[in-house]
Amino acid sequence: MPVVRHRLTANGLTHHVVDTTPEARIKGIVACLHGFPDDHRVWDAITPLITAAGYRVIAPDLRGFGMTGMADRTGGYDLFTGAMPDVAAIMDQLGLERAHLVGHDFGAALAWLLAAQHGDRFTTLTALAVGHQRSFLRARLSPAQMRMSRYILWHQLPGLCEWAYRRRDWAWFRRHWVGHPDIDGAIENLSRPGRLTAGLNWYRANISLARMVMSRKPGAFGEEIVRIPALGVWSEKDRYLGEAQMTGSADFIDAPWRYERLDDLGHWMQAEAPERVAALMLEHWRTHDL
Repeated sequence: MPVVRHRLTANGLTHHVVDTTPEARIKGIVACLHGFPDDHRVWDAITPLITAAGYRVIAPDLRGFGMTGMADRTGGYDLFTGAMPDVAAIMDQLGLERAHLVGHDFGAALAWLLAAQHGDRFTTLTALAVGHQRSFLRARLSPAQMRMSRYILWHQLPGLCEWAYRRRDWAWFRRHWVGHPDIDGAIENLSRPGRLTAGLNWYRANISLARMVMSRKPGAFGEEIVRIPALGVWSEKDRYLGEAQMTGSADFIDAPWRYERLDDLGHWMQAEAPERVAALMLEHWRTHDL
């Protein structure tokens, strides 16, 4: 499958984007957005299956990750002023009017916002692991989700969190992110100057205590209702996210909604069982392709 690596300047940063196209006629475009502590490589196992089915895959390294540039302050990782405009600008520079939208982890949180506020740019939404932002906030009130999400509070401590993650050859990082499909590769990436802080700044800019308080106000996220067909996939062995935050997303969708539970997979489902996840995505796209 032909692969092109773009270096694009958009929204004040240089972006690295992997662009994979099928050999035959293109049936559609798919924009894949990764989360922490990943980059575009988290899609490597599933991309050949998607392209073999006739879809072109666009997988950017989001700001601060991989080979994309880093913002110069914590606020530069705000989803509204940083990441969302990045995706729109990348699509514009590649001449893409519409695409199927796929997100995992923080990339899924970004995808929900894009689908709600820029639904005219996307044909469908596929959210892996993370549900709608309002559903997640509601689910966080449960003791189970509070326990699963407590690491987010630790991420709010600049310097101390970085030190703890790096010490003893990244021992705590390895324990916390157990199950990662390429933990050594992630550590190598985050060991570069500034990269660990850049990744953690996604949490600090978007899930700080002040932001959590503000987000409870009506209209804090702008347009919140998703009006394009959406697929939510949650895996039973996910150590960080409970099922309720995904199933509750149905309350914020005014379009066809499908939920799939994968009982024997962990957080990185697209790497653990790419065939199964690809099959769900392809069926979703074929059902709702325009």
